[in-house]
Amino acid sequence: MQTADDDVILKALAHPARRAMLAWLKQPEQHFPDQRHPVDMGICAGQFERCGLSQSSVSTHLSTLAAAGLITPQRVGQWVFYKRNENAIAAFVARIAGI
Repeated sequence: MQTADDDVILKALAHPARRAMLAWLKQPEQHFPDQRHPVDMGICAGQFERCGLSQSSVSTHLSTLAAAGLITPQRVGQWVFYKRNENAIAAFVARIAGI
């Protein structure tokens, strides 16, 4: 059965830029080789400007993914780093597979 949380996730996945961001985070070493910090910290929000969107649009997309629980933010000083939430993604995929 679909939950309200699944609706939030589906809305988050509806935008192609957010799907691309999730895909890039799956292999951060490949997609963000120029990041100065170790990728195991996550990917700095500024790195996502590669998708051709403004900083405010990137921030909105990242916030939407975080609100859906698909990524987790971690603030380090003035920067915010993002990682995929693999447990939440796997649980969502399992629920959807059962529909």
